[in-house]
Amino acid sequence: MALSPHHVLILLLFFPSPNQVFAQTINGKINLGSSLFAAENSSPWLSQNGEFAFGFHQLKNQDDIFFLLCIWYAKIPEKTIIWCANGDKPAAARSNVVLTPETGLVLTTPQGKELWKSESIDESVVNGVISNEGNFVLEGNNSKKLWESFKNPTDTILPSQVLDIGQVLSSHQSESNFSKGRFQFRLREDGNVVLNTINLPSNYANEPYYATNITKGTATTQVVFNESGYLYVSIGKGERLILTRGRVVSTMDYYVRATLSFDGVFTQYFHPKKFSSNVSWTPLWSIPNDICFSTVVWEGIGVCGYNTICRLNKEKRPKCECLKGYSLINPNDSYGNCKPDFIQGCKEDELTSSGKDAYDVVELRNAGWPGSDYIRIASSTRETCKESCLNDCLCAVAVLRGGTCWKKRFPLSNGRVDHNRPSIAFIKIRKGNSTTLSNDHVTKVVKKNQRGLIRVLLGILSTSVCINFMLLGAICTCFFFIHKKKNERSHPPQEVPESNLHCFSYKELEEATNGFKDELGRGAFGIVYKGFLIQTNASIAVAVKRLCSVLKDGEREFMAELKSIGQTHHKNLVRLLGYCDDGKNHLLVYEFLSNGTLASFLFGEIKPSWNQRCELALGIAKGLLYLHEECMSQIIHCDIKPQNILLDEYNNPKISDFGLAKLLMMNQSHTHTTIRGTKGYVAPEWFRNNMAITSKVDVYSFGVVLLEIVCCRRNVDMGIGEDGKEILTDWAYDCFREGSLDVLVDYEADVLGDKKRLELYIMVSMWCVQEIPSLRPNMRRVVQMLEGVVEVSDPPCPSPSYYLV
Repeated sequence: MALSPHHVLILLLFFPSPNQVFAQTINGKINLGSSLFAAENSSPWLSQNGEFAFGFHQLKNQDDIFFLLCIWYAKIPEKTIIWCANGDKPAAARSNVVLTPETGLVLTTPQGKELWKSESIDESVVNGVISNEGNFVLEGNNSKKLWESFKNPTDTILPSQVLDIGQVLSSHQSESNFSKGRFQFRLREDGNVVLNTINLPSNYANEPYYATNITKGTATTQVVFNESGYLYVSIGKGERLILTRGRVVSTMDYYVRATLSFDGVFTQYFHPKKFSSNVSWTPLWSIPNDICFSTVVWEGIGVCGYNTICRLNKEKRPKCECLKGYSLINPNDSYGNCKPDFIQGCKEDELTSSGKDAYDVVELRNAGWPGSDYIRIASSTRETCKESCLNDCLCAVAVLRGGTCWKKRFPLSNGRVDHNRPSIAFIKIRKGNSTTLSNDHVTKVVKKNQRGLIRVLLGILSTSVCINFMLLGAICTCFFFIHKKKNERSHPPQEVPESNLHCFSYKELEEATNGFKDELGRGAFGIVYKGFLIQTNASIAVAVKRLCSVLKDGEREFMAELKSIGQTHHKNLVRLLGYCDDGKNHLLVYEFLSNGTLASFLFGEIKPSWNQRCELALGIAKGLLYLHEECMSQIIHCDIKPQNILLDEYNNPKISDFGLAKLLMMNQSHTHTTIRGTKGYVAPEWFRNNMAITSKVDVYSFGVVLLEIVCCRRNVDMGIGEDGKEILTDWAYDCFREGSLDVLVDYEADVLGDKKRLELYIMVSMWCVQEIPSLRPNMRRVVQMLEGVVEVSDPPCPSPSYYLV
């Protein structure tokens, strides 16, 4: 039946054609009141050149139909999204976005609930514009920009786009999940571009796994992606740091973008604008080169989830694999956490009579999980390492490397394969991958416990009244002697508040150290011995520090050290495990670090590499920063020197020996005390009457240690045989002033190849060893200097002929 003109008019009003939808955009402009509906194959708004589209993108692989409001390349069959408004809140079908004068773009559900809107706008919106560069702009009068997608980026930056300080690119969670992921590309307030992870759902940024290390960042620093396809950091005054590597393609002939992928790799891509066959995006360059090794997250997960291994594929992108016998918690997230397909735990092992025979061991070559260790066993063989893990209900994996067995427990984090450090990982898997325990095991344990209880009750009831009275008398006698023993103690054990320290008896530590025979070293407040504590059929090495009881204020020092160290936790501090307060015996139990002291590492026959030394310096600085500003109560160490810095298996530095630490409450800034420290590292104010002792004494000592790290020689060496070189701090300033740093580092090629950082480290050390405390930077500033995020000016002479109070 033919339709009347009246019917045709009604159809046109209620069902606009695609041409009518496109008519809402004229020369890339969108009129007020224009709207789009979320529907399959719905038409978008286009830029004037037709290269960019703004509209709804239907999510794939979803049980229900959902849409994202996005911007994408309109002329590429593969819909590549460059901006997304509602990644965390996908919209249902028939949701719509409308352009209003009051709030700009508003996305609502079919029921009218608001899902997203452009930021609050002070002026009325006149129209919207999709620029030929891919930027969606809300304009006011006189084409004033009120809001733009370029200023609210998601995971991609385009040519002509600029990132200001504080702006962030956030990765997606996965290829198909556009929610905010755990990786960030951001321009920090110090002017540095960094890549870092965050611990979702918070925005807490972990330490960067990539940084530009700019030393001259200013408030006007920007990340610029210019029209020529160059991506760089504009520092100011015409200075720039180029991020783009290799060749640059023309933006006239190619589409170009830089995207932070969901796997944490930041990559610049190009795609030809004219093509006749199937072509895809080609990567130009990416950072970092190996993300599996770049991301070590100590307080969260890295690029891959827990209980996984990270490997690079042929495209140098990370591939995450669950360990054998493990599976993904979320099968749709291949980069997520894995769980064992069996039950493992101490209680579960108790319910099985087979014990270690309940497990098989899978071997994996050259794998490691930094940060998951809990026991180290030296002088291990393949068999002893494997057996130790099988007999330990806490052990999930044991790694044998260089004759040392590292036992690790759940969760296993930062898993990677390192062919430069040969090792064998022994992974425990319950035989048959059993996920349950049979009822027989549970019944046997219950019946056994019941039988034992019955025997005890019968024994008590059958005992004669006379024997019961004898037992009662013996118990009373025991209580009398125990009470008498307690009264004889001059100082009863004291609990250390707000800490998880274990209280050992003196006898336990005497047995652990074999009668205090293996001496590791001596300090001003005591002697350190090596010991072994038995834990679940394995021994854990510890360092036991026996404080001198002859000190007048030994008790006060002991409790102060317990209170301060018991509340500290940092990867660059030696961990305190427990203590003993048994009358006159005061002992501290620390983790044992096998690689010795920084002194033996620096001043041995073989010099550490320059990169190793730089990492050591930064780690020590961060440890001191934590003590001064970030722990519960401020701690001044007072004796920073290479002998008091220990190294773990990865040669990470850990500050030790808090025996000289002076505890300060956070509302105090200085204290007066007796001279402490070691010759050559002691700040001048120790020797001046009525001079306040502040955290700047540690800054001075660190400056000396920093010089020793750079030069691999001791600060004071009277046997060096050359005038003017005996005192390193004096000679270093002379070399700096004369421009002869090559002499200072003995013409070491590795160091001279990084002369800019060498000069930086020398300048930082010179600022740290200034005689006037107020001229020294605090440790936060020192860390920023070493990281290259603040400008370092030329230091004055550290030892002027006069001294200002």
